[in-house]
Parts: sequence; structure tokens; C-alpha cells
Amino acid sequence: MDVEIEEISAQDDSVKVKDNKKAMTEDNPDTVAGSTSGSTDSGNNNSSNSDISYHEDQNDGDDGLDDCDDMSNYDDDDEDYMYYDDEDDECDYLSMQAQLDNVDLPAGVEATVSWLNEPAPSSKVSSQASSSSHLAGAQTLNPTLPEHASSCFAQVSTSSSSLVSGGSNSHLKEEVTEDDLMKKYQSFKHFDVVENFSDHHYSNLGVQGQQPPKAWSKKVQDEWKILENDLPDTIYVRVYEARMDLLRAVIIGPQGTPYHDGLFVFDVLFPQNYPDVPPMVYYYSGGLRLNPNLYDCGKVCLSLLNTWTGKGNERWMPNSSTMLQVLVSIQALILNSKPFFNEPGYEASYAGPEGQRRSNSYNEDAFVLSLKTMTYTLRRPPKHFEELVIGHFRCHAVDILSACEAYIEGAPVGSVVKGIVQDLSATAEKSSSTFRESVSRMKNGLISLFTKNGANDCDRFRV
Repeated sequence: MDVEIEEISAQDDSVKVKDNKKAMTEDNPDTVAGSTSGSTDSGNNNSSNSDISYHEDQNDGDDGLDDCDDMSNYDDDDEDYMYYDDEDDECDYLSMQAQLDNVDLPAGVEATVSWLNEPAPSSKVSSQASSSSHLAGAQTLNPTLPEHASSCFAQVSTSSSSLVSGGSNSHLKEEVTEDDLMKKYQSFKHFDVVENFSDHHYSNLGVQGQQPPKAWSKKVQDEWKILENDLPDTIYVRVYEARMDLLRAVIIGPQGTPYHDGLFVFDVLFPQNYPDVPPMVYYYSGGLRLNPNLYDCGKVCLSLLNTWTGKGNERWMPNSSTMLQVLVSIQALILNSKPFFNEPGYEASYAGPEGQRRSNSYNEDAFVLSLKTMTYTLRRPPKHFEELVIGHFRCHAVDILSACEAYIEGAPVGSVVKGIVQDLSATAEKSSSTFRESVSRMKNGLISLFTKNGANDCDRFRV
């Protein structure tokens, strides 16, 4: 499915990272560049093992959405395993946990019935302490690469007191108190250098046992410095001491969008001819298509990555484009408040009330899938981000549940910021009964999951 975003004015809609590391403002065309879309002719494939062909006809059919892309086609029956009956929430929660514990899946993957028929043993890990960030001296890559294991994130049990309090400590070597956990979360670095890259999507690609060119190494180190100094508060990055060509980022969904309070995971590869070509970026979708520009195969459509057409500095410019621009552009241009209009031509084709109705419906579907992604990201945090994930959902559980409640009662999706509806006069077309029922049931499941994770004051939201 082809999607795009209308060219963004360099004066009005571009974004930059403030010096004090706050979120983006709208006056710097050098930080956020490029349009976003779901189609490409470029050789920059975001998935290392898939060659995807895309539709040429952008407006074929009434909706321009095909069966596999239309999020409104999700089936509530497939979601019942993660919903909870009021009479026995604890039993149902343990049932869901047992299902997820027995499958080896990446963050965000739905445990469908077919997967549950063939369970695989899970591996449990505790969070790893990251090494200190040193940018000099890392001139060579690891000459011996491990076999590329599944890019699944290792599971972290929410009952383990190594990450959360109140759980079993039978598998612990060292008990970590709740205060210790929150201190680690509060001190979690936005940028750091770590060691273990075994679960990285691109760990079997890149330079293998070769001495990288000095110019390449210097450019990557320059990227590290920019990221270390200028990342906004809502983006976190880990790079790898033994594999300078790899990077992992976690982006917090922006407030005012259907993705608010969610965590979205991306793996990055700096190719051998970088920066002559843009980095390769893979999104951990878990099979969920929650945005026109984030494919369920992991592809990220952004003109700055040369995965969509663009003009001028919208496309990758070897002498000036940076990895920071890519991350901020994903957050600002893809995870936006009206992703329906990312579709090519939709802003013109669906103007007025009809366009707003379709946009509201798309936001509802995106929010449901974002809740699912939260569930699995919390159950299976990405390596090196365990403390961030656990702490984030502890601190934001009440905000997320408050938003669920407000949306069920009719507030437009994306209008709730930190648990409060921002525009009380805002009116939206009545949400669908499917959406209200889905969010209501998922809310009860999230209450149990957030409570197990150590969040307080969640039971008051139970229906």
C-alpha cells in the first residue's frame, strides 16, 4: 500500500531538537526532513530478509486500503485471550502470562492460536548494566560474529523482583528493591554504549571481520556524539562497542496522537558505504500495522531513508543528514496526530467532514493496536531497555488507563494528555461500538498487567 505525507514547509512544519533536549519545535528544517510514505523503489530495504513489492495505484477502490492494510478489519475474537472477565481477572491474567511465557516472540507480536499450538521454551534474562559511553578507540568491529539468532527480544517475567517488586524471587541472584528500580529508571541514559548485540535484527549483516575504513568510523563516532548531546527527552538510543554499525532506538509515542505513551522499537544498520547511502531501519511491528508508514514486515517508509520519493533535503543528503534527523522524523512525521492522511492523496480526496470521520476511525484502530504493542513490549522488553520499559509503564499506567476511559466515553483519540482531556469542547463523531468494547476489555487486561508490573492506583479503573 502506498502512503506519503505532503511536503512539509521548511518554515512552518519542520522540527528541530532543542539544546536543552526538549521535544521538537517547528523552526528547523535541518532536523526533521523528508516526507513519509509506504512505497519505495529504493534499494534500502528495512527488512534484511524480505523483498516487498508495493502497489502503484494509490487511489484504487473507495478507501485505498487493501485487506491486509486496513486496521479496521481486526477481529475481536482473536483478541479474547488478552481480555479479562470481571469475575476472575487473576486467573485470566495468569492464563495469558502462561501463553506468552511459552512462546519466543519479539516485542509486539500477537500470540495467535496457531502459535500456542506449538509453544517454544522461553529464555529469561535480567537487565544488563550498560558500559560507559566512550566514543574514542572503538575503531574496529568484532571479527567473529555469533550465529544470527532470532531477532526476538528475550522475555522478562513481570513477576520477577529483579525488575518489579512483589514477585517471586526463586530465580534471583540478587534482589532489587522497588526504590532501586525506580532510581535506575530515573537515571536511565538517553544514550549509552553496550556490548551484547546478539538479538539485533541486523547482527548478521554489516562488516564481518573486516577493518572498517577510518572515514566510516569517524562518521559513525560523529553520529554517536550528536546523539549523546542532542537526543530529545522522548528518544533513547543504545549503540554497540563491538559493532559500531548497529544501533537500537526506543521512541516514545508523542502526546496528542493515537500513539501517546507507547514505546516503539527500531533497529538500525550503518552500511559500509555510509553516509553515501542512508542507514537501514527496521521497525519491530510484531505483525501489527498501526501506521501507514510502518509496515508489518518492519519496513519504515520515509523519504529521508530513500524509501519514498522526496525533494531537496527531504531525501538523504550524505554531507548533512544525520541519524538524529531520522529518529526525530520518525517520531514527528510518522507517529503524528492524523496518520490516516499519511496515505497519498487522502488529504485532498477526503476533505471536510468525511475526511475527519475516516481519520477518527483510523485513529481508533491505531490506538487499539498501540495498546497491544504496549502489552507485549512490557511482557518482552528489548534488550538493554528493560529498566526503561518497566519504569515507563509504572509511571504512565494511570495516564494510559485514564485515556482509555475518556475515549470510551467519547473523547477523540489523541485528545488526552497525561490523563486529562485537553479540549473539553472538542466533539467527535460517536466512536464505533467495536472500538468501545475492545478498549473496555483491553483496559481490564492492562489493569492486571500494570498492577503486576508494580503500578499503583490501577484498580479504580476496573469496570
